[in-house]
Amino acid sequence: MKRIGFALLATVVLASSVLAADDKGKNHLDPFVTGPADEVRMIQEVRHQLVMLPYYSVFDDLGFIVNGSTITLVGQVTQPVLKSDAGKVVEKVEGVTSVVNNIEVLPLSAMDNDIRRKVYRAIYGDPVLSTRYGFQALPSIHIIVKNGNVRLEGVVANEMDRNVAFIRANGVPGVFHVDNDLKIEAK
Repeated sequence: MKRIGFALLATVVLASSVLAADDKGKNHLDPFVTGPADEVRMIQEVRHQLVMLPYYSVFDDLGFIVNGSTITLVGQVTQPVLKSDAGKVVEKVEGVTSVVNNIEVLPLSAMDNDIRRKVYRAIYGDPVLSTRYGFQALPSIHIIVKNGNVRLEGVVANEMDRNVAFIRANGVPGVFHVDNDLKIEAK
């Protein structure tokens, strides 16, 4: 079983291999990171299709687990249409025989939406982080908010950027807790 997590789209500079343990101890790759040269074409195409979804944003976290020709979609999204669209595009990938869609749709909440906006402004308004991560089609730091709790997901260049993002998110009023799941780019 191989877990491949989706968090963001980044520049070619960050497109080196990034591998880190997630909260369950399994390894995952972020979608913008190219896999090994011998990576199966099906995995590359699933990664590409998910990143190209029109409603996929900095407030969503998509991932998938490959078990033979079965793809299990995982993660959290803010819009139900993104969950259904992800399942539909992955079903069409050559070599995929079945799709299990375990993507969680985050609860609709005005408070969570407000926190998303404020955390986004705090992180991408920071001069250190905005120039490095903010000017991308899909910024590389994703902000997942559920019931006032924030989880930062994605890849940053160094430990300082990881810490600055955490401090900025933690300073937003109304946030109950921040989990810093940002990975550091492999050199």
